[in-house]
Amino acid sequence: MNRTNYYPETVIVIPTYNEADNLPKIVDEISNLGIRNIGFIIIDDGSPDGTGKIADKLSNKFKGFFKVIHRKEKMGLGTAYVEGFMCAVKNKAKKIIQMDADFSHPPEELISINDLLDSTDIVVGSRYIDGGGVDPNWSLLRKSISSFGNFGIRLLMGLDTRDVTSGFKGYNSYIFDKVILSKLKLKGFGFQAEVAYRCQKEYFSVIEHPYVFIDRKLGKSKMSFGIIVEALSKLLMIRIRG
Repeated sequence: MNRTNYYPETVIVIPTYNEADNLPKIVDEISNLGIRNIGFIIIDDGSPDGTGKIADKLSNKFKGFFKVIHRKEKMGLGTAYVEGFMCAVKNKAKKIIQMDADFSHPPEELISINDLLDSTDIVVGSRYIDGGGVDPNWSLLRKSISSFGNFGIRLLMGLDTRDVTSGFKGYNSYIFDKVILSKLKLKGFGFQAEVAYRCQKEYFSVIEHPYVFIDRKLGKSKMSFGIIVEALSKLLMIRIRG
């Protein structure tokens, strides 16, 4: 059963799909970082490799707050984060940090992100500031897709943050008193940019913390120019409508 009988200070929200190999490893690494009163929310989209069952086993072993949300099928990354954030807010977490399960986001950077949230509203793990970067083994095509997507969205939405497509972010939970989770529109790639846009409209402070994005150790990227163009068209409608 999930241990949810006390309120965590920092919750790590991790969406999963076919991450059976990675999930136990990343939970173990994060648990050993020494972050005070940390908890986990795992949102699994019916992974056929048994990730959901593994998450349940981890919840029984973990001594702190550990919640597993099971969904029957893939419903979009954005909806997974919305459910995870809502769960964190409901359980009175003060800080909410989102990240991937596949080690693309270095777990050791959580210490800095968690600490920085004491002095700002939002922390963005950034690949596009000094000290940040992407995997040097990326192909030119992959680098082009990433740069095009990030630059295009920044330009379209008028965003100040350098890395608007980052999936490695920390929030103080009070921002969701103004950024209403249930009203977010995008489910996929554009979700990160929509949240950034809503937060900027509310004048929340942002610190970008550099990190190097490491390509998936297990599995492969699903990103494409087509996904980015689709996200841009949807984001344009959001900006037009305010």
